[in-house]
Amino acid sequence: MNWLHAVRVFREVAHLGSLSAAGRRLGMSPATVSRHVTALEHALNASLFHRSSRQMSLTEAGRTYKTMIEPIIAQIDEAKLAVEGLHSNPRGVLRVHSRQMVGAQYLTPLLPKFLDRYPEIDVDLAMSNYEIDIIEKGIDVDIRIGKLSDSALHARKIATSRRIVVASPTFLQIHGDQLKSPSGLVNVSCLTYRLSKGAVIWRFRRGSEEIEVPVTGRLQSDSGMTLLSAVMDGVGVALMSDWAVREAIADGRLVPLFTDYSASHSDYENGIYAVFEKREYLPRKTRVFIDFLCDELAYLNDD
Repeated sequence: MNWLHAVRVFREVAHLGSLSAAGRRLGMSPATVSRHVTALEHALNASLFHRSSRQMSLTEAGRTYKTMIEPIIAQIDEAKLAVEGLHSNPRGVLRVHSRQMVGAQYLTPLLPKFLDRYPEIDVDLAMSNYEIDIIEKGIDVDIRIGKLSDSALHARKIATSRRIVVASPTFLQIHGDQLKSPSGLVNVSCLTYRLSKGAVIWRFRRGSEEIEVPVTGRLQSDSGMTLLSAVMDGVGVALMSDWAVREAIADGRLVPLFTDYSASHSDYENGIYAVFEKREYLPRKTRVFIDFLCDELAYLNDD
């Protein structure tokens, strides 16, 4: 038995909870994954998993073993990366996760250029509107919106962002008279992010003047793409990141409102960040990707 390989297989099964999912990640059949796990269990003389038809969960012995081997595998990987980084080109599969809106608008159009520049790197991109455990999912880089809260991770800001209240020209033809100041937002439908329960407060500041407006509307979503589409269709007013509405404002599909105020959501910071596992040696494929994004998206920091 190749002990190191069997341990890596065990770790993938432990992370993903099934033989088939681990097999897909490792490019192996479920039967081959099972053989490696069984061989490891025989070598340890211990059962590492509770097995069911759909899922595998760790036994007490499995949890103990996983806790002990994780730092060992990490050190072996760090040593490999340190040596490879001395002489090799960036290579391998880069697993990236991104929030849908920034992924669709900015990340996806840049991938052909990145792949052309680094022919030995392949990209596996997944997009969703939810924060994920990148260590558990085996993600190299997560493109997130907002501040980092997990101390096991590191974040590099790609772009600073400010927020802008926008509406479509059609909506303003009907409701423009009610939107002479931010306080008028209470009289119109405001499209909001589904961030937390309770009232949604939009805050505005101009010099020493501060205004807090509790807003309501007929559409709430966790998807920025949904809100962008709705506000362009005249469903209501939205408070969105400047990078998200940049093109729509430029071509006249949206009109910025209250531009003499700075606007924000009460508990939402929306810069664009590259998030990755905190480690001594960052893989070159990860480092060059983050550097590439920071260079290509630097224009988003321009006023």
